[in-house]
Amino acid sequence: MTEQEGRRAAVFSQIEDFHDWLADEERSHAFDVRPVPLEDLTGWSFHPDTGVIGHHTGRFFTISGLLVDTDQGPVRSWSQPIIVQPETGILGILVKRFGGVPHFLLQAKMEPGNIRPVQLSPTVQATRSNYTRVHGGRPVPYLEYFQTPRRGRVVADVLQQEQGSWFLHKRNRNIIVEVDEEVPVLPGFCWLTGEQIGELILIDNLVNMDTRTVLAGYPPAPGPEDPEVRDASDVAALSWFTEARAGRRLDRGLIPLNEVKDWVRADGRISHRLDRYFSVMGVSVEIDNREVSRWSQPMVAPRERGVIAFLARRPPASDDLELLVRAHTQAGTFDVVEMAPTVQCAPGNHDPDRRPPFLDHVLSAPPERILLDVVHSEEGGRLYHAENRYLIVEVDADFPDDVGEDFRWMDARRLARFGRHCDHVELEARSLLACLRFLDPFPRQGAHR
Repeated sequence: MTEQEGRRAAVFSQIEDFHDWLADEERSHAFDVRPVPLEDLTGWSFHPDTGVIGHHTGRFFTISGLLVDTDQGPVRSWSQPIIVQPETGILGILVKRFGGVPHFLLQAKMEPGNIRPVQLSPTVQATRSNYTRVHGGRPVPYLEYFQTPRRGRVVADVLQQEQGSWFLHKRNRNIIVEVDEEVPVLPGFCWLTGEQIGELILIDNLVNMDTRTVLAGYPPAPGPEDPEVRDASDVAALSWFTEARAGRRLDRGLIPLNEVKDWVRADGRISHRLDRYFSVMGVSVEIDNREVSRWSQPMVAPRERGVIAFLARRPPASDDLELLVRAHTQAGTFDVVEMAPTVQCAPGNHDPDRRPPFLDHVLSAPPERILLDVVHSEEGGRLYHAENRYLIVEVDADFPDDVGEDFRWMDARRLARFGRHCDHVELEARSLLACLRFLDPFPRQGAHR
């Protein structure tokens, strides 16, 4: 097949053609992931003094203990296991225009933690250990487009943090590069339009977390805008955000994993004594189309599906969608506070008298007020079967005006602008912004359920 024929074969005029292509990808590759005791992981071991789980190379990541002390939230001090991966990965998406329409090069990728084995991943999704080939495997395809000297025009390039509840100071470089030249389309990759992504992002567990966070940074087409009004409103919102950052205390320190309070090692895994939050488990993996086809590793497995939601409203005489944004602190964040969804929790982790604010508003919303409702998986390389129900719920006229100092109504476009800057907007909020970015883009009540 010539390069031109290969390119045409990976562009779909009908979304049904994509689904046929994806089904072929799923049938064409072997995927086997089996839970195993942590003690049986090949190449991994517990440190004899600290209990920290690490790889014999000293690379990839470790599972350590973290001691947290803060002045926010119902629980002010705790310790927990946490993933420590002090290296910056690359999440990159290539963009090319066919007939003037931007197309995004995505790959059908299997990850060991995926519920649905094959999901749509960025063009490049690789940790530094992977793309420097510490594992001795095959090179990462298309990496040359995202390293200097690169070919093409950089559309977006920002360091973004992963989930602070499971990762300590873990960042990836989110980068989008637009090219004019012909790009050879390798097996397992395809071009998709923004409109097609808008359809696919409404399907449970299909568009992976890394794709969502990168696409959240894709800027909208240029349009008329009053910079003075924008700047004044942005300054007010950023002042609220800066005050939250300056006024909160978050002290953290790594501790031996075997000194983490209320967590126990038994039956080949590490779990909380109340069977809440998550477990640290081991998996043995065989995937025939990865840079390395066989390995084992520890993973973090959440205890239940989470709920991540924005409450939304439309100001009088306006079609703009406003989102109720929360100034949120997580154990592993870089800078104490990031802008987060209104609700972000696993309900079963909370006692009835300590339910997160507005959770009941989300869970009791009537269908006609739900603008978005889809289940998405989280990072499948480190998290096992981690998924969240993502919602946008429009409030009614009786919703209280006083939302508290931790919350602020914010125009969705403004939040999207902030999301294109480092450490401003949490990953969970960026996932919801990606859904909005490739939908209507800001749907009317009841449009997407």
